[in-house]
Amino acid sequence: MNGAGRGRFLTLEGVDGAGKSTLVGAIEPDLRARLGRQGHSLVRTREPGGTPLAEALRADVLARPMHPLTEALLMFAARNEHVREVIEPALARGDWVLCDRFTDASHAYQSGARGVDASTIDTLARWVHPRLVPDLTVLLDVPPAIAAERRARARAADRFESEPEGFFAAVRAAYLDRARADPGRFLVLSGELSPGTAGRAVLERIAPWLN
Repeated sequence: MNGAGRGRFLTLEGVDGAGKSTLVGAIEPDLRARLGRQGHSLVRTREPGGTPLAEALRADVLARPMHPLTEALLMFAARNEHVREVIEPALARGDWVLCDRFTDASHAYQSGARGVDASTIDTLARWVHPRLVPDLTVLLDVPPAIAAERRARARAADRFESEPEGFFAAVRAAYLDRARADPGRFLVLSGELSPGTAGRAVLERIAPWLN
């Protein structure tokens, strides 16, 4: 994906409660400063979301019961807007994008846990972002029971977060399967690491791209 003058696309993945937001807080200031010295910016965004339409779709997906295929289609509808309006323009400018979830989440949640055929997810991905693949995907791996404890302390549960532990076990297994299949793209870190330790591991991995 990455060509001369093009920015880098970084994604964060993991079950709800894995610590993605905490990790962003650990790496964002340093990464933003380093990019600024090179004359580039860091675009922080999330999925589903990132544009007004995608955020509206996010609100529906998180709140309304629906068929798993409908859920997958809405995720990719939001993703289409996000890719076209935010991600691709930023990368074309030479900026970096740090995104909380991308298509790996659809493979983990809608396919791995909801049962939508993986080939359907692959087809939707080819339609929406045929040439866009993250340069690095950081997977925070944490046992579902620990993630559930964190969510209970942090916030009221949405429709996804209300799912039983077995659902998140399936999500976790699907994520780990994808990481094993593409080790060059994934950096798998324990979600039980301290934010500083995890942040240093990420910054060390991307350091060659910042020189």
